[in-house]
Amino acid sequence: MKIEIEVARHAGREVVDAFGRLLPQLSTTAKPLDVEAVRRILACDANTVLLARAEREIVGTLTLVMVPVPSGLRARIEDVVVDEGARGHGIAGRLIEEAVRVAREGGARTVDLTSRPDRLAANRLYERLGFAVRESTVYRMTVEG
Repeated sequence: MKIEIEVARHAGREVVDAFGRLLPQLSTTAKPLDVEAVRRILACDANTVLLARAEREIVGTLTLVMVPVPSGLRARIEDVVVDEGARGHGIAGRLIEEAVRVAREGGARTVDLTSRPDRLAANRLYERLGFAVRESTVYRMTVEG
């Protein structure tokens, strides 16, 4: 399977439809995205949205967020998802490697990502790609009504 990785630049119907198909495979609570929501994501200077294509169809996505903070430029990988029918072909690995390359070229000091412990295959992949488990506690507060 030939995989091509590209940066999403336009919030066209193809990209919106791809998110509509992929996001439910990542999260049961993620709300569907319309064209305007995708446009806002792509327009944010902190975001680089990567798309993976197989046979011209979008089969995976990843969002790299890079933010300058007082301790340096930080990069974080968010929302990695590969279509169930395309898994096992190295697509997530290719997306992550490209995100790390972009972060490195952008001057980031580190690249972080989080993953639930029950996502065994994903966690093995992250460690195989050179990510190390970091002793940290993640706190979350829900702020929407």
